[in-house]
Amino acid sequence: MEKISCRKFLSEIDRSTLHDIYIEMGYDRMIRKYNFIKDVFHHACDDWNQTFYEMLFRTMDATSNKEVYHRLARAIPYRYIMREANSLIAIEAMLIGGSGLLFLYPEDEYVARLKEEWNHLANKYELQGMRFSEWNLGRTRPYNHPVLRLAQLATLLHTKEFFVNQIIECKTPDDVEALFSVEASEYWKNHFIPACESRDIPKRLGREKCYLLGINLVVQLQYAYSFNVGKEYLKEQALDLFGMLPAENNKYIRAWQKMGLYPRHAFDSQSIIQIVTEYCQKNRCDECLVMKYAHKKASKEVSK
Repeated sequence: MEKISCRKFLSEIDRSTLHDIYIEMGYDRMIRKYNFIKDVFHHACDDWNQTFYEMLFRTMDATSNKEVYHRLARAIPYRYIMREANSLIAIEAMLIGGSGLLFLYPEDEYVARLKEEWNHLANKYELQGMRFSEWNLGRTRPYNHPVLRLAQLATLLHTKEFFVNQIIECKTPDDVEALFSVEASEYWKNHFIPACESRDIPKRLGREKCYLLGINLVVQLQYAYSFNVGKEYLKEQALDLFGMLPAENNKYIRAWQKMGLYPRHAFDSQSIIQIVTEYCQKNRCDECLVMKYAHKKASKEVSK
């Protein structure tokens, strides 16, 4: 179980107080992510398309490869992807070839074609590929393998026109799923990794992954974009969507659930993640609202 020093106090918090804590911690997390997106936007020379693109890549992995995906998005800029938007094979070649991972595997006909296309495009746009050693491939589940995720990203970037606008317009979980539920190209139906055949099954971004993209990409970009363009309704739209998306299912939330505390939706689960990662894990107990509540309650009991 995740380190939660105040575990014994949590079960004693009334639902109204817990709701107030969730609201403050949820906003705390949103502002932290907004500040991060501002930094990405500044690094992208105030280009929202490149900012979206970098954030999209970051959200394809929740942990060990998050920063590596981000470096890839900067190594293969969005503007070059858009210049080749009509060719799915070209986008796959730029992403998988640029990642360096393509050169880990033996050649079949498709891998050879990707390598040839990558060499052509790298020369055309003066691209520098990454080293495959930058990726953490240990204990990676087949459906979450970076090569397969990059193939799915290629399809997403190939098939969705005005993608940034569509993200801004998402209002419901169904909108989110419709936007992101894409299937990798034909080759990947019987491959999880290059040149290694598997059983024939479509490699589609599933509902749970789509919802995670809704939580960590759509909501956050809408919220950040609302400040940039001065459109208050987008902030409200982002918060409404946050309240409609289902709570996440990860180690932080499962630790909370073992204490009998079940988040109602994604805003609650993000609040819990904020408490655990920013306060519990960093030993900032004295700053945490949960401990402040516990101390306040203890003081009242002493004064009785």
